[in-house]
Amino acid sequence: MLMRRLLLSVVLLSLSAPLWAKKVDLDYRVRFLPDTEQAEVSLTLADGAPVISLAFNLGEQGIYSDFKADGQWTQSSPELGTWQPVKGKSTLSYRVRINHERSPGRFDARITKDWALLRGDDLVPAIKLRQQAKTELVSRVQFDLPKGWKSVETGWPRVGKNTFRVDNPQRKLDRPTGWIVAGKIGTRRAKLGETDITISAPVGEGMRRMDVMTLLTFIWPHAQEVFPRDPAKLLIVGAGDPMWRGGLSAANSYYMHTDRPLVSENGTSSLVHELVHVFSRIRARDRSDWITEGLAEYYAIELMRRAGGLNEERYQKIREQLIGWSKPVTSLRTDRSKGPVTARAVLLLQELDREIRQATKGTDQPRSLDDVTRGLMRLDKASTKDFIEISENIIGAASAVLDSKLLR
Repeated sequence: MLMRRLLLSVVLLSLSAPLWAKKVDLDYRVRFLPDTEQAEVSLTLADGAPVISLAFNLGEQGIYSDFKADGQWTQSSPELGTWQPVKGKSTLSYRVRINHERSPGRFDARITKDWALLRGDDLVPAIKLRQQAKTELVSRVQFDLPKGWKSVETGWPRVGKNTFRVDNPQRKLDRPTGWIVAGKIGTRRAKLGETDITISAPVGEGMRRMDVMTLLTFIWPHAQEVFPRDPAKLLIVGAGDPMWRGGLSAANSYYMHTDRPLVSENGTSSLVHELVHVFSRIRARDRSDWITEGLAEYYAIELMRRAGGLNEERYQKIREQLIGWSKPVTSLRTDRSKGPVTARAVLLLQELDREIRQATKGTDQPRSLDDVTRGLMRLDKASTKDFIEISENIIGAASAVLDSKLLR
């Protein structure tokens, strides 16, 4: 009887625990200012009392300016600013420069008189939150659009006109991260599995929305088999020159230049490559970026193959191209994997997949590289050592493929 009462107490305690947290609304508001190539951003706390401070990593000097605050705003350096809000309703506002060149003449954030395309990570920089215990901030972001601008899209669920709920359980402070497109835009929507897909781009920028949706429809079930993750929403945005001529991913969204082919002549797909980044969220450490980029490119080929988009003859021709391209590579260890290094990583991963399948063939649990990938997804960041340990644990023995000078 005593044990039963103790169990009941534990259950009641677990049910009531969330009620202890003081919920405080945090409303982000964004007003685009095309004439000055800026946005005005405000953060409003319904009650600033439980919040001790918010420390902003302002990064490159000159991006953020015109800070105004209820409470105290201090900058200990050009890169660090701290807001200490007052009790009751409390607001911090500032301006942020939007246009940003990733390389000379190529933008990864841009605003014109008709549209804006950028990441929310730039509108609201990284923040270190100090707050009282048992406090939960409930975040939303609302956009005020210039006259003539039609709509706005983010990777977050819409909860009102130009308003989105921002909720990331992995973070104490929810910021409106990920890609944002606003203005005179065109959009296609569909539901694949449990995920709402939105493909959106400024009108006239050449985004092939239906082509993108069709390819995703073929790929999606095979991607779901590999990656046990069903995002509630995925936003894909794009634009033409002078935007960055490639792909860039975020946790709930990604960008593709509209001139990039859905499937390249070498048989790979930038569209699927970036989708793998979004699904896997595998990040590397200790000069192991070959893992992140290699897996993304491996599955850009493999998912196309599994979906029936590549026959065996074409698959072997792709391998021949990868072999030729990566011949000069003597090591995969680097902080940033590019071109030939990534190509050589793909070949190693293909060889490892065959080794795993052969070693576990006929067992109760046949395995593949998919199992290694799912193991890596559980890590915050993966190293080459982690990769080898997970792979050899799945094989049940040392790996001949991974006993390579490429990984030393």
